[in-house]
Amino acid sequence: MSVIDGKKVKLFGLSSNPQLAREISESSGIPLSPCDIMRFADGEIGINITESVRGHHCFVIQPTSKPVNEHLMEILIFTDALKRASAASVTIIMPYYGYSRQDRKAKSRQPITAKLVADLLQVSGVDRVICIDLHAAQIQGFFDIPIDNFPGMPLISTHFLNLNLENVTIVSPDHGGVTRARSFAKFFNAPIAIIDKRRPEANKAEVMNIIGDVEGRTCIMVDDIIDTGGTLIAGSEALLKKGAIAVYAAATHALFSSNAIERISNSPIKEVVVTNSVVVDDLEKYPKIVQLSIGQLLGKAVLHIIDDEPISQIFENIYDTKKS
Repeated sequence: MSVIDGKKVKLFGLSSNPQLAREISESSGIPLSPCDIMRFADGEIGINITESVRGHHCFVIQPTSKPVNEHLMEILIFTDALKRASAASVTIIMPYYGYSRQDRKAKSRQPITAKLVADLLQVSGVDRVICIDLHAAQIQGFFDIPIDNFPGMPLISTHFLNLNLENVTIVSPDHGGVTRARSFAKFFNAPIAIIDKRRPEANKAEVMNIIGDVEGRTCIMVDDIIDTGGTLIAGSEALLKKGAIAVYAAATHALFSSNAIERISNSPIKEVVVTNSVVVDDLEKYPKIVQLSIGQLLGKAVLHIIDDEPISQIFENIYDTKKS
C-alpha cells in the first residue's frame, strides 16, 4: 500500500501486459499489489485479492488486447471484486480499448459494441477509464464517468524528429484518419497526403488513389492501430509507385494479428514505430519494428490523478520536453 497526500492507493496489474504494469509501478513509485487470477476447468475466470482494499483508490492496468474477451472479463470480474471489498474508487488504465473499431452502425443490423463495452465497465463499478488514442474520439461520449483519452503521437513524433528526415509528408491511410495525420504533421511543419482505399471485406484493403503530392518525398504513414498490416503494406507500395523515396509507418497500438509482423518485415516499409500498449513477442527478431514505452507517462498520469492535478499536458508537452 502507498499513501499519497493522505490517500490510500493500490496499483494492480492483470494478465494482458505485465511489463507495462511494472513500468507504471516504477514510474509512479507505487508497488504492484498481489492478486490471484485463475481459470476453472471450463474456462471461467476466478479472482482473489490477497490484501485489504477497503478505502483504497485502486488503479488496474489492463489493455484489452487479444484475447480481447478474456482480458475484458478479467477487468469486469476484478472490478466487481474490488467494489465488493469496499474499494474507495476503481480506475482502469486501458491504453488499448478493445472493440473500439465498432463505434457506429456501418450497416443496418450491426451492433455498436464500443458502447456496450462502456456500459459493461460502468455497471461493473469502474469510476474512471484511462485510454490512449481511442480509435474514435466520440467513444468518450459513451461513458457517464470520467474517461481520459491521451494522445500517443507526441511520443512517436519525437522518435522521427530525432531521425532528421528531410522532405517529409505525413500520410493518412484513409479519410477517417485525416485529423490524426494533420495533428502529427504539425510536429514537422509538413504537408499531408491521404490514401483513398476501400475494404471489400473485413481486414482487407485496396488502394484506389492517393490524394496529395508524394513524389520525391519521405512519407510517414500514421494510424492508431496496426492489425493485419494489410493497409500499411498496400499503402506503402502505392506511395512508392507514386514516386515516394521512402516510407515509414507509425501507430500507437501494435496488434499484429496473424502473420502481420512477418509481412511487414518483408515489406518495403523502412521502419514501423509503435508503443508498448500491447505486448509484442520476440521483437528482437524484427529490427524493422521499434517499440516505445508509455509506462513513464502513464505512471505520471496516475500521480496527477491522485493529487487532483491536470494531466493532459503530460502527454501534450512531450515534444517540448524532448526538444529542450
